[in-house]
Amino acid sequence: MSNQNNQNGMNSQSNPSTPSNPSTQSTQNTQNTPSSPTNQPPSAAPVTFLPKHGHYRNLRVYKVTEIIYDITYYFTRHYLSHGDRTVDQMVQAARSGKQNIAEGNQAAATSSETEIKLTNVAKASLEELLVDYEDYLRVHGFGLWDTQHPRYEKMRRYARSEQIKSDYTLTMQRMNDEELANLAITLIHQAIYMLHRLLVTMQNRFVSEGGIKEQMYRSRVDYRNSHRE
Repeated sequence: MSNQNNQNGMNSQSNPSTPSNPSTQSTQNTQNTPSSPTNQPPSAAPVTFLPKHGHYRNLRVYKVTEIIYDITYYFTRHYLSHGDRTVDQMVQAARSGKQNIAEGNQAAATSSETEIKLTNVAKASLEELLVDYEDYLRVHGFGLWDTQHPRYEKMRRYARSEQIKSDYTLTMQRMNDEELANLAITLIHQAIYMLHRLLVTMQNRFVSEGGIKEQMYRSRVDYRNSHRE
């Protein structure tokens, strides 16, 4: 009897199957469970202060100045004497009108002052080119097609049409120097008007929104305020 009791006691001690505490398992599972992403603080929205601008090639005024440049290049090669200083002056003025629109548009992201300055340079260059074409008509005894000229309205409509974008390279080859100079003058007037309107828009935006330094400062202050506890 005593030997059996001792064996039963030994078997009882060697059996490890004792129930564990449920609360202990729950605590361990909680510790091993990764934290839910929803408990993490949301990341701050990216801060930007650089203004967004469309590409300069989409500007109507830039497309017009491209036509003006091409016409001027053709005009000076066909109707001005080789070696005439006016050739380079007119081509450079036409190029300046086009290039400064592009440079001003690209500079707009970091400097409103530079954007306005270069756009105004483009306008001034086209005004210089306008005088060169008017001088050519006057010294060669040709007429300037103003609002009283019978061909003025037709020329004006053509210069404003979508058609000119696709066929001006052929049209200018069929024109004589008087016709081509008046077409260039009409296009230059349109470009100068559009640049004037663009400058007014830039000035109003600068007054209402400030320059890039002011926008940088406001963005920095807003960022610091949003991250205060």
